[in-house]
Amino acid sequence: MRVLRHYAPLAAADRGSAVAIGNFDGLHLGHQAVIAETRRAAHRIGAPVAVLTFEPHPRSFFRPNDPPFRLTPLRLKARVIESLGVDLLFVVRFDAEFASLSAGRFVAEVIDQGLGARHVVTGYDFVFGHKRGGNAALLERLAVAHHYSYTAVSPVAAESGEIYSSTQIRRYLEEGKPQAAARLLGRPWEIEGRVETGKQLGRTIGFPTANIRLADLLQPAKGVYAVRAGIDRGAGTVWSNGVANFGSRPTVDGKSVWLEVHLFDYAGDLYGKHLRVQFIEFLRPEQKFPSFDDLKKQIALDGEQARRLLSGAG
Repeated sequence: MRVLRHYAPLAAADRGSAVAIGNFDGLHLGHQAVIAETRRAAHRIGAPVAVLTFEPHPRSFFRPNDPPFRLTPLRLKARVIESLGVDLLFVVRFDAEFASLSAGRFVAEVIDQGLGARHVVTGYDFVFGHKRGGNAALLERLAVAHHYSYTAVSPVAAESGEIYSSTQIRRYLEEGKPQAAARLLGRPWEIEGRVETGKQLGRTIGFPTANIRLADLLQPAKGVYAVRAGIDRGAGTVWSNGVANFGSRPTVDGKSVWLEVHLFDYAGDLYGKHLRVQFIEFLRPEQKFPSFDDLKKQIALDGEQARRLLSGAG
């Protein structure tokens, strides 16, 4: 898959695609249905399969003071999109100039003149353009004049009837329900980040940790999780079971918020490495212990519980 940070000018080989357009935060099963429809259309008309998304997320641009909410950083989003059989990923910078484009100009300048799209696919509720002036009905109405065909994908639901929704996934994670979030994502929720040097207190009690800041990613419920983690090597990432604490470490200092990951039976140096972490199950809420010795005992129990829970994980 080729990643392009612009939509114009494009080489002839990169124009004329069937393109899915959206934020696609989380790449949940509903998003995957949109991309699957795009892939079918591309094969039908003999065109490349493309996805156009925005960076940063428009919500971050319009509401910069909101708490972190993103489910999927761009690096991970690109990896998942590639796994879905996409040929081209257009990552459009969402800034003041782009935000000022009217819906009509978006269709004319981005979809038609820029991409030269032959087919466009969005979710049924996709809105775009200045002050959210465009929607699926407008995309359909302008299709003939701008030389593309159009499909709006209806809501997609699980067998239980639950609609696949990024909002619902965020709610589950904030409630400490990673397994429920995974049902909508189609995979465990995953974060990734650079391992930073912490206070290294874990080494003194036999539980060295890799410390990661979540930055602009959603903050899940504070507490202890059974996790799987590995140094980022894309499809070649080797996963290890582990236990992690996300929170402010009230027994230690109660100030800074970190994800602290302990990998079972791992002896390598992780400092400076880019670590991928999958949240498998929530074990307990964050709590303050009377002493460091009490914390040490609980960490050992957490590790045993995580080992048992993950022993059957693939």
